[in-house]
Amino acid sequence: MSLTLYVDAARWRKHQDGLRDRFPGLVPVMKGNGYGFTNPRLAAEAARMCVDTVAVGTTYEAAVVKDHFDGKVLVLTPYLRGEEAVPLPDRTIRTVSSVQAARDLVGCRVVVACMTTMKRDGVTEEELVKLRTGMDDVRLEGFSLHLPLDHPDGYDPVAEVVGWVERLRAARLPVRTMYVSHLTAAELAVLRERHPDTEFRPRIGTDLWLGDHDALASRGTVLDVVRIARGERFGYRQRKAPSDGHLVVVSGGTAQGVGLEAPKTVRGVMPRAKGVARAGLATVNRSLSPFTWAGKQRWFAEPPHMQVSLLFLANDVAPPKPGDELEAALRHTTTHFDRIAIR
Repeated sequence: MSLTLYVDAARWRKHQDGLRDRFPGLVPVMKGNGYGFTNPRLAAEAARMCVDTVAVGTTYEAAVVKDHFDGKVLVLTPYLRGEEAVPLPDRTIRTVSSVQAARDLVGCRVVVACMTTMKRDGVTEEELVKLRTGMDDVRLEGFSLHLPLDHPDGYDPVAEVVGWVERLRAARLPVRTMYVSHLTAAELAVLRERHPDTEFRPRIGTDLWLGDHDALASRGTVLDVVRIARGERFGYRQRKAPSDGHLVVVSGGTAQGVGLEAPKTVRGVMPRAKGVARAGLATVNRSLSPFTWAGKQRWFAEPPHMQVSLLFLANDVAPPKPGDELEAALRHTTTHFDRIAIR
């Protein structure tokens, strides 16, 4: 059976269309596992929304998406000298983050990334004079700013964008289009009012595809339910059952991303205390699974296998039956679903 992502198609697409209408010039972002949907499926959704440009993470992703979307495809990862050449159509736009990279891509469409407070990549203010002379042989599609999500110490994303527009103009570079990320509709409206001659194009991924949580549901199919007695051994590591109960075998393991977790930024006393508690439980082989049954998140009986997970239910809980589905709280950007049911 399968680990399935169920999608309420009408609700999901209503959210997409509403966000497109609130963010003029929207550039949908699709990368990695396609936020759980796969990139080809998201490319088809972008075509349905009638946008003219999408953004992908790498040239390899662009090579896939180009067959499902007829407009421009912006590659977000900056060009690296000596990288493997991937055959791509002329409508592909490469991101460059250095003067030399711009000079290497003769005849290509390029977007120049500017160094922001993200401190990840981009040209600096000191490089702008050299950049002006390095743009003669490329087709400049615009500039881009990748902004941070959090705003500590009174950080103002609008001020950062305005500062870069003014620097670029002072360097006599054409600031006709700015690709930006992590700005609200209100912040974009302020930018358009201040700089009406510049088109600000928001790149949006997570909020576009995952913004309406109630349109999506993840469920794993119960494959088997095995009665087990206290002290009886089970699983790869032959642990002993802590009490009488049942082992529930459910679709979804490490191959699908179940049990895998990215590092998180933790703030505040209570979240830190919960993190310490989870770490302490893990040292005695107690880890919560993402699967829910009878209204509660259930424990892994042992670490998830490659394509299934083993859960433990004590005798005081009526077990599910094979064929039942368990709700699963999964991180979409790290999950590869067996099946996507859009209905």
